[in-house]
Amino acid sequence: MEKPRVERSESRDKLEDYAYIIDFMPYGHPDDKRPIHKREPLAQVVGEKYFTLLEVSIKKGQSPLVMDRVYIGKGERDVVRKIKRRLRYEDLTPAAKTELPYVLEHIIKSDERRFVEFFNKADSITTRMHQLELLPGVGKKMMWAIIEERKKRPFESFEDIAKRVKGIQRPEKLIVSRIIYEMQNPQTKYKLFTA
Repeated sequence: MEKPRVERSESRDKLEDYAYIIDFMPYGHPDDKRPIHKREPLAQVVGEKYFTLLEVSIKKGQSPLVMDRVYIGKGERDVVRKIKRRLRYEDLTPAAKTELPYVLEHIIKSDERRFVEFFNKADSITTRMHQLELLPGVGKKMMWAIIEERKKRPFESFEDIAKRVKGIQRPEKLIVSRIIYEMQNPQTKYKLFTA
């Protein structure tokens, strides 16, 4: 019996084209027991669209820095040689875990429109639960404050959200926290930002 094709095309749609370096290991993974001359330079990266965590091998002569945006899609790549494996949050190096929140915040601010739209369009999940309530620190009261403000007029920026909704100083930080929560809890029922 042939496998259903739908599944494969769905996962293909979730492939990342660009990622950001969260740790570069010029001598391979610290847990690699092979002699140094047999190891290859590796990097741990986070995808910019679905926040996929990956380990990639780096081409000879390249030394990417944390926060560098690298192409990981199909075709010719300039820095990344190949995608080695998908990572879970637990697989990240201590350095990658430390850098992750800063890199995520950079990605979110670089694509501010997309995440501001989340505040404008977030909807009910069930009769008792709203997508906005999945953001850390957002309860019913703050959720209603956001909904009331966006009814008056859509939010235009993170700054606009912070000005108009009491209790939210840095909306991008709420999104970073939620993304990290989804990475740490891949079995969570509701995913807002990760694939």
